[in-house]
Amino acid sequence: MGLKEILEISKPRIVVLLVITAVTSMYAASKLIGPELNNWGLLHIIISGSLASAGSSALNHYYDKDIDPLMKRTSTRPIPSGRMSAKSVLVYGIVVSAASVIYAGITLNLVSTFFIALGIFFYVIVYTVWLKRINSSNIVIGGFAGSAASMAGWSAATGSMDLLGALVGILVFVWTPSHFWCLAMKIKDDYAEAKVPMLPVLVGMQKTSNYILINTAILLPYSLMLYAFGLGLVYLIIAAISGSLLFVYHYKLTKNPTSEFAWKAYKVTAPYLTIIFVAIALDAAFHFRI
Repeated sequence: MGLKEILEISKPRIVVLLVITAVTSMYAASKLIGPELNNWGLLHIIISGSLASAGSSALNHYYDKDIDPLMKRTSTRPIPSGRMSAKSVLVYGIVVSAASVIYAGITLNLVSTFFIALGIFFYVIVYTVWLKRINSSNIVIGGFAGSAASMAGWSAATGSMDLLGALVGILVFVWTPSHFWCLAMKIKDDYAEAKVPMLPVLVGMQKTSNYILINTAILLPYSLMLYAFGLGLVYLIIAAISGSLLFVYHYKLTKNPTSEFAWKAYKVTAPYLTIIFVAIALDAAFHFRI
């Protein structure tokens, strides 16, 4: 078991994305709500958030060890390829997940620790163990795991959860279906082979692309609505531009619902969340409203 394998089961790209949502939320909350941000607090949310994401991702690898060999995209993962034993992945996942909650409990506050634990629970138990293999709403409901990261960052700064913090967190929940269904369209055959009831497997590519467009049609006004709850013009402008581009791309997907174009749509959808949360932080730094 080498560093390469540990990084692979930790899903570093997801770690980075969730840490960005947590850190930007924490920064924004400190500027908009207070108190002033402590740099040590930033370090603590980065460490605990990274551990939580890495640990839960490893547990996802462990639980999916029976279906990963059936899918081309996942067949070379450390467990199915024999580079790591299932037991070592399980131990790593449990230890790192537990360490994240313990670390948060010591260095952050109880509300933030609760959301870190809730994120692990949603991703591992609700999404991976319960919903992924039985219901097409799997990724919709499971998307709340990403919201928990943002809420953990917000509450790490404020010590509580207010309405704006909750609404910012729910942005991740609303974005997730558009993001993940694009990927599911790209690898529809893999999911069909593994009998995982992702939306494209159940309703086909055209209907899935329609659902993606509908979801983005909800996401765009939802993101703009946050201005009414306290965010400023910097955020509003960036959210309007990025959301409109996303909507146009997903409209094009309905006209060309192929795995190739879905992959292009996925690559456009993926950066949106980073852009929107950086916009929240920039808005807090240069906050003005009319």
